[in-house]
Amino acid sequence: MSTKGRILALDLGKKRIGLAISDELGITAQGLETLERKGRRDDIETLRRLAVDRGITTFLVGEPLHMSGDASRQGEYTREFAGELERKTGLPVHFRDERWTSREAERTIRGMGVANSQRKATIDRLSAVILLQGYLDSQ
Repeated sequence: MSTKGRILALDLGKKRIGLAISDELGITAQGLETLERKGRRDDIETLRRLAVDRGITTFLVGEPLHMSGDASRQGEYTREFAGELERKTGLPVHFRDERWTSREAERTIRGMGVANSQRKATIDRLSAVILLQGYLDSQ
């Protein structure tokens, strides 16, 4: 995947979508406000508008896998969502293994004094940042 232009990473959950965006040079990842889910159609439209507004050229979606590396049921939903996102935006969608991002995010925010009411949204956002930064660092 080319890092020309900005990448928007998604940590797709049932209630929220954690979001992170790369800088234009593809060096750093920055978290965006977590998207509270409203339904697939509305979520995809929100992501489409965000892509237009922020100059996104590629989506990076966390691929939920079992610890064995096998596909999960959530992975099937994720691929369906990503396929629709790609069709509706005309932008490529790539996947990256997200097995450890939530654990790493939880470990990072532990002790930071994040209020319980904000903890899950913070974990989702940080998971997207970790996912994207890992991808950028591997390029």
